[in-house]
Amino acid sequence: MSAVPEAVPTRRGPLVVVGGVLAAVVLSSLVNAVLAVAALAAGAPDDFQPLKPSSYIFLTALGLAGGAVGWAVVRQVSARPAALVRWLAPTLVVVSFIPDFLLFEAGGAAGVIALLAMHVAVGVIAVATYRKVMPLA
Repeated sequence: MSAVPEAVPTRRGPLVVVGGVLAAVVLSSLVNAVLAVAALAAGAPDDFQPLKPSSYIFLTALGLAGGAVGWAVVRQVSARPAALVRWLAPTLVVVSFIPDFLLFEAGGAAGVIALLAMHVAVGVIAVATYRKVMPLA
């Protein structure tokens, strides 16, 4: 009789994880730049600070780093991390919309819609990246 080995989550080295997160920051920042330019062309105020590269690049990097830490914690503490991430990731993206709506007066519809799209884009890129460099199973 042979024993069937249990599935062990794949562990990547720290350089792979950091490299993946950095690549996600670059890709997310490029997507956010396109969204910011589109919002400005659609009528968002030129002085709307969240559409400035210094704002969205910093916040994107901060969010992706925090998300990577959260992802690692979920991998460690959850018996079913994939099931948890399936509802947790979209929930966190929707919660991240709240501050954007508070900026409606300053950024107008075009600015706020761009910010919402930025959050969704970063969330999608983050989950795809984390799944690749920090597999759940």
